[in-house]
Amino acid sequence: MSAIFSFGERLDGYSVPVLNERAVRAAAGIVFFFAIVSFMNAWLIGNFQPTRVFVVAFLIDFTLRIFVNPKFAPSLILGQWMVRKQQPEYVGAPQKRFAWAIGFVLAVVMLYLVVIKHVIGPINLIVCAACLVLLFFETAFGICIGCKVYNWFNKDQAQLCPGGVCEFEPARGAGGSWAHAAVVLAFIGVVGAWTSHVAANDPYARAVAPTAVPAAASPAVDAAETERCKVPDFAKAMGHEEKWKLHNNCK
Repeated sequence: MSAIFSFGERLDGYSVPVLNERAVRAAAGIVFFFAIVSFMNAWLIGNFQPTRVFVVAFLIDFTLRIFVNPKFAPSLILGQWMVRKQQPEYVGAPQKRFAWAIGFVLAVVMLYLVVIKHVIGPINLIVCAACLVLLFFETAFGICIGCKVYNWFNKDQAQLCPGGVCEFEPARGAGGSWAHAAVVLAFIGVVGAWTSHVAANDPYARAVAPTAVPAAASPAVDAAETERCKVPDFAKAMGHEEKWKLHNNCK
């Protein structure tokens, strides 16, 4: 029974329970993919249905991670399989549990707002955005923001952090020089200028010929089209009326 309900592995040479960071990052990437898909559906077209599905799946996954065993969390099972041929990189489990607890709390909030109460508004997007930030930093940079918060509330500081950040002191100038900063700023300037040019010269807009308006459309067709293009209340509540019309080909 203890082998089922546990958190982290006890390995020789490590003073605390550990997790494979490579599997953890892979799992974060998997969750991030589905999170961004559901978020963009809500943000761009006001469709919260994918979010309702994702929130329940996310909550189940994190419940298994925290209260049962990370080995039985579906995302970590898939993540471990994806990196099975890579050498494990072990990190401390206690701070990961704290970080995942933050995600669990956010999932519970979303369950209440989106799944149970069907609330539509900016609070949902803010909570989703917070989850996305945490997941993105984990999977893209190996930076566990929740692990950093862990040190604020625990006398025993985190050990075996990803990338060795708990013990490693970077050399002066390791993050780059002023020359590197100038290159990045120049790059942003060039891309910004090109974006303005592209916005002002859209070949696709010119290629689309205006649609001829029928001389006399039947009242039945007009009524059906009016009903089809009626903006739903959830889009109005989000202030996404124009985006909803755009995605539904309504004027």
